[in-house]
Amino acid sequence: MRTRLAFAVNPVPAMHFEKALPDAVRAAPVGAIYEWRPAAYALEIIHHLKSHGGAALVIDYGYVETQPGETLQGVRRHGYADPLSDPGEIDLTAHVDFGALAQAGTASGMAVNGPLTQGEFLRRLGLEQRAARLKANATPPQAADIDSALTRLTAPDQMGELFKVLAFADPKLGTLPGFDS
Repeated sequence: MRTRLAFAVNPVPAMHFEKALPDAVRAAPVGAIYEWRPAAYALEIIHHLKSHGGAALVIDYGYVETQPGETLQGVRRHGYADPLSDPGEIDLTAHVDFGALAQAGTASGMAVNGPLTQGEFLRRLGLEQRAARLKANATPPQAADIDSALTRLTAPDQMGELFKVLAFADPKLGTLPGFDS
């Protein structure tokens, strides 16, 4: 017999949740969904950077400002799947709250670069110039593949706007490449 999973409300309140609740969520209408994630993973990375120096680059799909909304998704074979349907057989994903990550970095004394859209970040790093150089010696099918990849990574209706980029860095490093204008 197969067990059916279901979402439930945790009866134990999250510690200090009221203090951590962002203003945008406080203003949300009754019944709105807010997916809260503890900052523990981000703080672990930040602590490592503070102890050892360096930078961390975060690239994922998400939103720049903290906002209410449901983002948990199940994905199987490039399509939607019920997140609770087949544990271990589907990928689970959720939009990253880049606003909350930036706030955690700033509060910890790190330099925060971004968030920017992936398309803008890659253009600032010179992706279009690199694609042009590759196409200069490419066959027509290779050039078409390069154009297709460039569009996929930077176009607003593909990954260019959906994906965001943020970096935490030791303040001594200054503004990181791709984040300067």
